[in-house]
Amino acid sequence: MDMTVARPYPAEALHLIAAEPDIAAKIRQRLDETGMPYNANDNIAAAIQDVDELRQLQLGVERAVDKLLEALVIDTNRDHNTRDTARRIAKMYVTEVFSGRYTNAPVQTEFPNTKRLGEICTLGPISVRSACSHHLVPVMGKLWFGVIPGERIMGISKFSRLANWVMSRPHIQEESVVILADELERRLAPRGLAIMMRAQHMCMTWRGVREEGTSMVSSVMRGTFLDDLKTRDEFMKIISAQGF
Repeated sequence: MDMTVARPYPAEALHLIAAEPDIAAKIRQRLDETGMPYNANDNIAAAIQDVDELRQLQLGVERAVDKLLEALVIDTNRDHNTRDTARRIAKMYVTEVFSGRYTNAPVQTEFPNTKRLGEICTLGPISVRSACSHHLVPVMGKLWFGVIPGERIMGISKFSRLANWVMSRPHIQEESVVILADELERRLAPRGLAIMMRAQHMCMTWRGVREEGTSMVSSVMRGTFLDDLKTRDEFMKIISAQGF
């Protein structure tokens, strides 16, 4: 006789599910109506109205992961190791590793460049964590920034916060650095901007060809870093000394 029982959802979760059984469809409708894209590496926070909707979305993901585990013939009722796996995965996706899709950009404080700073400022390495949008497996790497200020400058910790917000989405690496560069250019309008990223992709080391130790390097050069070879070479020498 089958003694399995469906894993119960907490009363609060049931209330949220009843309030909006398919919040993902509602969010998609808003995005379609406004013409906003919702590709894997897009931010869709503008289409999420409040924290309850985000929690409803997380519960929807949890139910979907439950179905995935069932399709994989994993007994989450009797296997204590996977009984709460769907909940953990949903929380991880929505509030941690893909949170850059669902939350607004971190508050950035910019300052006028009153001293007319015009030399290269470098920052790195900054640790970043992302996921390959092809397989949703981790991408782990380091970032280096080079900036020649324009009218505005920004505190150095804000570079890390902004990078983690952008990278906390499913990406391909080549696009992620461009999105990050666009965000920085929009905020600072620098005379020059350089970004270098080196990362390992688990879709290559954990599966597929399983090529251990292989990393991918991507770069974005804009303004003076693109137009002036001497400036670009100076930046590359600086970050090479930092371990790039």
